[in-house]
Amino acid sequence: MKNLIVYAHPNSSSLNHFFKETILESLKKSGQEVEVRDLYQLNFNPVFSLEDMNGQRMGKVAQEIQTEQDFITWADRIIFVYPIWWTGMPAIMKGYIDRVFSYGFAYRYDQGIQKGLLAGKKAIIVNSHGKSNAEYEAIGLDRALALTSDTGIFNYCGFEIQKHFYFDKADRASSESIIDWEKQLKTVFKLTDDVSVFG
Repeated sequence: MKNLIVYAHPNSSSLNHFFKETILESLKKSGQEVEVRDLYQLNFNPVFSLEDMNGQRMGKVAQEIQTEQDFITWADRIIFVYPIWWTGMPAIMKGYIDRVFSYGFAYRYDQGIQKGLLAGKKAIIVNSHGKSNAEYEAIGLDRALALTSDTGIFNYCGFEIQKHFYFDKADRASSESIIDWEKQLKTVFKLTDDVSVFG
């Protein structure tokens, strides 16, 4: 399986960096192909400009966007690794989606009916956040996050979501929690096609 990791966190000492490295190591050990797009390292420009907008209407994208789309086209599965900040994804990840998931590449409308053009591709999302999962559930933020990311972005574009990890209380994570999260990630990424691990 060909895997693309799209990663967004500026701190190489962060939990998210640890998650990314754990996934990368697990995929390599299992013999799978993998590429990493570290958005901060790439200094990816997240601003969706008027030039981007006009280009998309004509079916054209900037070269740096074409490069990212080529990686997505190549991959069978895309793994998004980013923290939840202010109940959403970091600006650089949102900008990546704004610019890279363009009309005619990620979705289109056929006679008024929306169609996801990335159908057949799988996605796994790995998130960390500061509040507990129980707090998110109590106020409905768990459902809001699922609707705005899973339904509103990834399913919309045709992805089959295999798993969405929410690693909570990450700003005060215990060593036991980190070991458990590492085990969860290794379990999912050690096998290529065994869907039983995604239950």
